[in-house]
Amino acid sequence: MTLPETMTFIAAEHPGGPEVLRATQGPPPSPRADEVLIRVAAAGVNRPDIVQREGRYPPPPGASPILGLEVAGEVVAAGAEVRSLRPGARVCALVNGGGYAAYCVAPEAQCLPWPDGCDAVRAAALPETYFTVWANVFMLGRLSAGETLLVHGGSSGIGVTAIQLGTAFGATVYATAGTAAKVEACRRLGAAAAINYREADFLDEIMRLTDRRGVDVVLDMIGAPYFPRNLRALAIDGRLVQIAFLHGSKLEGFDLMPVMTRRLTITGSTLRPRSTAQKGAIAAALREKVWPLLNAGRCAPVIHATFPLAEAAAAHALMESGAHIGKIMLNVAS
Repeated sequence: MTLPETMTFIAAEHPGGPEVLRATQGPPPSPRADEVLIRVAAAGVNRPDIVQREGRYPPPPGASPILGLEVAGEVVAAGAEVRSLRPGARVCALVNGGGYAAYCVAPEAQCLPWPDGCDAVRAAALPETYFTVWANVFMLGRLSAGETLLVHGGSSGIGVTAIQLGTAFGATVYATAGTAAKVEACRRLGAAAAINYREADFLDEIMRLTDRRGVDVVLDMIGAPYFPRNLRALAIDGRLVQIAFLHGSKLEGFDLMPVMTRRLTITGSTLRPRSTAQKGAIAAALREKVWPLLNAGRCAPVIHATFPLAEAAAAHALMESGAHIGKIMLNVAS
C-alpha cells in the first residue's frame, strides 16, 4: 500500500504537565530490517509515559521520542529480515516509543497476535502490563502454583494483570488499594483479600491473613516507604520484586539482617531498556503460557476509559489523578 507523507502524532512541546501534549503532523517512521510498520488503531497510556513527558525518562538510544509503549493495529510494511509477519496481520506490540501516533514501528519479536475476541483497544491494553508482570512476577519472582503473592496498587493496569495471572496460575493473591471501590474491584478480579491501605496497615493484615507466615512474593511499585514492611511481609525464602519507585527509591537506617536470616531475595527490573532479544523471549513465553488463557477468556484487560488520540492530555490527567481502575487507552483510528 502507499503510505501517506504525513501522519498525526502527539508531541510533548517541552517537559511539563499534561497541557504540553499537542496533536501535530510529521512523516511516518520507516521500519528497520527486523521491524514491522503498524497502522495504529489503539495505544495504551502508561505511567512511564507520564515520567517521560515530565522530562525524567528519556527514550533509549535509537527509539522514537514520541510517547507510547504499546499499540495494536495492522501491519502495513515489513523489513527485509521479518519472517513471520506480513501486511494485513493484526498485531499488538510492545514498542520502544512512538505509540501515540497513526503509524508506529515495532520489532517483529515484540509483536503478538490479537487474542480471540479482542478489539483493537483491548489488544493494545495487553503488552506493557503483560510483559511487565510476566518478566517480574513469574521470571524474576518465580511465582508458582500454591504460593502467595501480594500486589501493591492492585487496581492499576499492572495490578489488575498481576491479580488475574497470579490467580490463573494457581497462586493465592492479596492486593492493596486506596478506596473501597478499588478494593472491591481487586476482589472481583480474583484477589483472595484486598486491603484498603488508607484504613489498615497492610503488614498487619497480611500477617493475619497468612497466620503470620507471610507471602512468597511481593510486587511493589511504591518504593522506600513500603520497603521495611515489604520485607517483614515476606515468608522465609520470599522474594520482593521492585518495578517502580512512585514514592522514592532511597532508604536509610534499615537493618538488612533479615535478608540473610530468612533467605530473602530482593530483585526488580525495568522493561524498556532491555534488548529486542530479551523482550522477544518474554513475548515467546507469553504466547506459549498466557495467550491461551486470553483466548479462553480466563483473563482479560480491564479498560477504565478510552480517549481520542487528540485528547492524550486528558488521558494523562486522568492517570495522574489516580481515579482509574485498570487501563487508560487512546483510540487512534477514529
